[in-house]
Amino acid sequence: VAAGEYRSSDSLQILGFRVMLIAHQPQTTMCIACDIQQPSAEATTAFGDRFLEILNHGALASMVSIGHRTGLFEALRAVGPATSVQLADAAELNERYVREWLGVMTCGGLVECDEAGRIYHLPPAHAAMLTSAGENIAHLSGYITMIGTVEDQLVDCFRHGGGVPYSAYPRFHELMVMDSKQSVVDPLFEHVLPLVPGIMLALHNGIDVLDVGCGRGKALLKMAERFPNSHFTGWDLGERPIREANAEAASLGLTNIVFARRDLSDFHQTAPLEAYDFITAFDAIHDQARPDHVLAGIRRALKPDGIFLMQDIGGSSNVANNRDHPIGTLLYAISCSHCMTVSLAQGGLGVGAMWGEEMTRQFIQSAGFQEIDRRTLDHDLQNYYYIIRR
Repeated sequence: VAAGEYRSSDSLQILGFRVMLIAHQPQTTMCIACDIQQPSAEATTAFGDRFLEILNHGALASMVSIGHRTGLFEALRAVGPATSVQLADAAELNERYVREWLGVMTCGGLVECDEAGRIYHLPPAHAAMLTSAGENIAHLSGYITMIGTVEDQLVDCFRHGGGVPYSAYPRFHELMVMDSKQSVVDPLFEHVLPLVPGIMLALHNGIDVLDVGCGRGKALLKMAERFPNSHFTGWDLGERPIREANAEAASLGLTNIVFARRDLSDFHQTAPLEAYDFITAFDAIHDQARPDHVLAGIRRALKPDGIFLMQDIGGSSNVANNRDHPIGTLLYAISCSHCMTVSLAQGGLGVGAMWGEEMTRQFIQSAGFQEIDRRTLDHDLQNYYYIIRR
């Protein structure tokens, strides 16, 4: 068997790779000594090309987050076509940084420029996804940059176990506010609450409502404004989001709502008995240190005819079934770098965001619930909605 040196493709040469192949057959090779199939030149070239795309897309995502946070997309939509100087002036930012950012956006295909490379334009279809002109999803890129801020701590967890605490994620609740605005808060009355038959009328007449893992309480605040006859309680582990939620409630003059910081790890024992008519948990249960205890506590806290509405990540407990999930890669990455590790940091189970419907149902049933109805909503490709009766 003759050994030779092979340059797999121009794209691999850019990265300085040289692939050593053992020439045995034209398409595939076999190492006789270890009986392990060697990659073909075509397969190596294809993966090299894909890996370059991964690097480019990762870099692009990080710069999208910066463009979203600095208002560059909004400014370009408003003043474009524009030069880097005009855009920087409109966004009140440093021109040199704006110019380099435009280079990223142009090479990444998000922004278009003229042949001289001076005038930049945000296509309407892109503006509809990256600005307030449409369904702005630019904030999702913030999850990518969030991973980078805790990389050193995650590497230590990979080596020694344990977890990264909530305090290491100062921007997490900010991202969740933007995320939940689109999936829960904005469509709350039109799509989310109508999943529960009769709940809108019950809220109008007056019931007791609890939101578990409420964050900054945007959904609960919206309900409290709409339904003054009902009383609302929000609990969350984070001190800052609870403080901000109470401040917003006060600024709105709401007297039918209260937020409190609470660790629900022992909720199966400490939950008030049959205290609430309606309990909600929006994208919160899988983050808990002990989701089993929280679910058991929720059942304990519900009145006999009470209902629990639970929004959680949609997917399967079998990773093989998630290979075609449209955002499966992103969700597993967020789970590994946040959802799973914050649970483990509390000594919890660390089920992760992608615990899947099968495991979710097992936890719900183990908590004592029997009647479970799982639904989806067209506007939310990420989550399942479980309507659960006590």
